[in-house]
Amino acid sequence: MYEYYTSGTCSKKITFDVKDNKVINVHFTSGCAGNLLGISKLIDGQDIDEVIKRLEGVPCGSKSTSCPDQLAKALIEYKQNNA
Repeated sequence: MYEYYTSGTCSKKITFDVKDNKVINVHFTSGCAGNLLGISKLIDGQDIDEVIKRLEGVPCGSKSTSCPDQLAKALIEYKQNNA
């Protein structure tokens, strides 16, 4: 399980696994529970690069980042650390 501590969002931490280049078991700590559970279910089993492509840069209101953007950053960090 990979842990990523978020910055600039209501969620504080994201945990996930990657198996065969697929993102699984995504869990957000804190934040908007329903929305984050929905995101977790939508991306479960999806290709890590496709998830990054779709979520990177998504803002939240006037903030330059969001929980989906933080997940993309977490996945990028995971890829860099596990190359």
